[in-house]
Amino acid sequence: MSHLGRPKGVPDPKYTLASVAGRLGELLGKPIAFANDTVGESARATVAGLASGDVALLENLRFNPGETSKDDAVRGAFADELAGLAEAYVDDAFGAVHRKHASVYDVPARLPHFAGGLVLREVEVLAKLTGQPERQYIVVLGGSKVSDKLAVIEALLPKVDKLLVGGGMCFTFLKAQGHEVGKSLLEAEMVDTCRDLLSRAAGRIVLPVDVAAATSFAADASWDVVPADAIPADRLGLDIGPESVALFAEALGPAKTVFWNGPMGVFELAPFASGTRGVAEAITKVDGFTVVGGGDSAAAVRALGLDESAFGHISTGGGASLEYLEGKTLPGIAALEH
Repeated sequence: MSHLGRPKGVPDPKYTLASVAGRLGELLGKPIAFANDTVGESARATVAGLASGDVALLENLRFNPGETSKDDAVRGAFADELAGLAEAYVDDAFGAVHRKHASVYDVPARLPHFAGGLVLREVEVLAKLTGQPERQYIVVLGGSKVSDKLAVIEALLPKVDKLLVGGGMCFTFLKAQGHEVGKSLLEAEMVDTCRDLLSRAAGRIVLPVDVAAATSFAADASWDVVPADAIPADRLGLDIGPESVALFAEALGPAKTVFWNGPMGVFELAPFASGTRGVAEAITKVDGFTVVGGGDSAAAVRALGLDESAFGHISTGGGASLEYLEGKTLPGIAALEH
């Protein structure tokens, strides 16, 4: 059982798992019995028809409102039906363990339950980062918003030797230093928070020194590399510049442990991919343990054609890995531990 997208509790052909069943069959080298509902007549008949060694896949669990319901009773009723189809439960979907959903949190309470190999590996890796990581411990954070990463910054700041900040979130930090950021992404309500973080971190937060400043958010926009403290009023920063890449690479040199979450720029637009590529390549040269924190960072590694084996670990869970590092209890992990 699995999910795809956010179909809001109703069937949506765009999010059917039918094609996933086909691909799963290719990978396993055998046909997959596909149920066209989650716990209805098709699911019961499909599961009942399985012989030893057969595999069935249920339709997208999020087609059923019980999967994501905030009401414990509604979620529990759906979990009862799911559990009725099985004799044991294995969770290998680390990317969903931070969700208190029926298939993640409620079903394991109803069956003998186990963590799959991927979940075990993810927890083992993240425990290294939250325990006593080998030093220097460098964290590279990107992505668009400081507010999305504030909790993880607060949790990691006491533990890291350096925090390298790129992506859209760097402009709020630059603003906190008193620089103008033009039309760049800015969370005005977070400027004071960033000023406080810079003050508390005492030189351990490293910001870009130059940026690719464009006339618009488009691949064909005209752009120039400008100093980070001289972004023109009519331009927006869409990537860190080459001097920043060199600065970040130098900071990564002595690292023995690296955690990277979030791209350095709008890597989906070719002119603004070089910052992410440059920093990612610098991480691959680190003589130590390197972790890519899922989500957009993992997507960037693939989109830019980087060698995945050059990283120590690429997480499958962006949100889940961040919440683990924040010290939050992850519902799916807690359910497996009981």
